Amino acid sequence: MRISTPLICTLTAAGALLAVPGTAAAAPTSSPLRPMASLAAERLATADLVAAAKWGTDSPIDDPAREQQVLDSVAAQAEQLGADPDDARRVFRDQIAANKIVQRGLFARWTAHPEQAPTIRPDLNVVRQTINRINTDLVRTLADTTAERTTPACGPELVVAVVEVHHEKHPDLLHTGALVRSVASVCRA
Repeated sequence: MRISTPLICTLTAAGALLAVPGTAAAAPTSSPLRPMASLAAERLATADLVAAAKWGTDSPIDDPAREQQVLDSVAAQAEQLGADPDDARRVFRDQIAANKIVQRGLFARWTAHPEQAPTIRPDLNVVRQTINRINTDLVRTLADTTAERTTPACGPELVVAVVEVHHEKHPDLLHTGALVRSVASVCRA
């Protein structure tokens, strides 16, 4: 996976900007990539539930078999929609990596502060149903935004979209960094 240097710089700057309290106070004008960023944030929110389901069990954060199932599924969905299956795989590798960033961050927090660890274990199969629904919506959005994602304006538009979603959802630093990571391969220009 090769991510362009300008996009890395743009996303890093967005992440740094969002990490400073009060810098995202005024919502910018809406970006055509906002649905993509919003779905990425929604998918990322499931990482908390996945982590809680796995906490204190033998279930590892890294699950290559499940990850391959997700990648194969989104590639097939993309193909059915006339979108690039390899593009879907790239974007979803980032989604999976971002999800694992949150899970690892939560595991570290819960290890350091056991009183903050979850006391209820969600059903991972139910959580995966939610993830599958979001995945389907994300693939559809990828297909619908192909034109926007292949222009030089994609990077700045993606930053605007991430800032808009951050302004709306107010994620903590862990989730903000993971959100920026989750969209690293969205632009193809």
